Amino acid sequence: MVSENKHMSGTKKSAVLTPPLSIDTSEADYTAPNLIQRVFSLFKNVRPGSDLTKFQLPPLFNLPKSSLQCFGESLYCIGGSDDILSRCNDGKSSIDRFTAVVAWSISTTRPVIFGLAPFNPILGETHHVSNGTLNVLLEQVSHHPPVTALHATDEKRKMEMIWSQQTIPKFYGTSVEAVVQGKRELKLLSHGENYVMNTPKLSIRFIPVPRTDWTGNVTIRCEESGLLAELCYTGKSFLGFGGNNRSVKGRIIDTSTSKTIYEVDGHWDRVVTIRDVMDKHKTKTVIYNGKEALSNLKTPEVKDEQGLWTSESAVVWSEVMQSVLNKDWAKAREAKQEIEEKERELSKERKLKGENWVPKYFNLSKSNSSKEEVYECSPKQKWVPPAPIVCNPFL
Repeated sequence: MVSENKHMSGTKKSAVLTPPLSIDTSEADYTAPNLIQRVFSLFKNVRPGSDLTKFQLPPLFNLPKSSLQCFGESLYCIGGSDDILSRCNDGKSSIDRFTAVVAWSISTTRPVIFGLAPFNPILGETHHVSNGTLNVLLEQVSHHPPVTALHATDEKRKMEMIWSQQTIPKFYGTSVEAVVQGKRELKLLSHGENYVMNTPKLSIRFIPVPRTDWTGNVTIRCEESGLLAELCYTGKSFLGFGGNNRSVKGRIIDTSTSKTIYEVDGHWDRVVTIRDVMDKHKTKTVIYNGKEALSNLKTPEVKDEQGLWTSESAVVWSEVMQSVLNKDWAKAREAKQEIEEKERELSKERKLKGENWVPKYFNLSKSNSSKEEVYECSPKQKWVPPAPIVCNPFL
């Protein structure tokens, strides 16, 4: 068994960090010329129904960051003066904490730029960032299929998050649908409460109007309080009319009585409100302001260069990232191919030796109880240590 990639050892490269995706991100910052035309040419030889998990994108279609970074940014990058995560922990009642968790879950929904995707992480790649007392660690624990694990802890506030994510993208002729499998847990340790939730799916349509949408159903459940939220994410209509929809609607239910307590309504990139169904005046309370939370997000910074791991995403992909930022596509392609070729060589080497990959920071298990294999990850350490990369939204 092995738990360290050889190409991650040796000379340490400098890290490249790029701004997180936000609602004020300009597509012109990253988009290559004639992008829509290039997207159509990219998929012209792909059959409808094909699994795109192993599909390798040219750098022209890449954001200058790994999907580990995008995944982590949804947790540690947030704007505005309202600390939503603290609100989850500070709620005086279970329903106060639950509505805050609903808002926090919605805040992890982030914009996606049409036609561009982050790099597929290499096996064993990590991303380690701190925001105040919140320490976040991600590791790519499997490559085929691609599975990412996340562990975040805040020892001061007694909070813990354990997520696993396996994205399965499929091509359907005029669209790509990416189903995100995996369980997300938020634990409020001082309250003895565990919140379990899933993730909406990403829909990418090519015609009649190119666009990306988060769609589908999300449930948030807390067994200890008996509360359940059922949310539905909706994008634009098929024809693309109706403006920027990005709506999220649903309800919060007391499972002991099966009665609805609150109705949830709004848009994940704007304002989300709840309304007490017993309120005759139909008064609405704002629980989330997406424009504030997802605007003016700060780029993480390296505070301890010596503490960077060679497996860190910002180090592994640094040369490719810088080339993409410079729009030097030939150099980006060369640097990316070098990384991918080393990954294939190491995979062949492990296969010849009969070795299995062992994640360094997580235990990985899978279940065949459903039609598809479901992967679960559990952290090997109780608390995530402070990271050499920091993200302070209030700087």
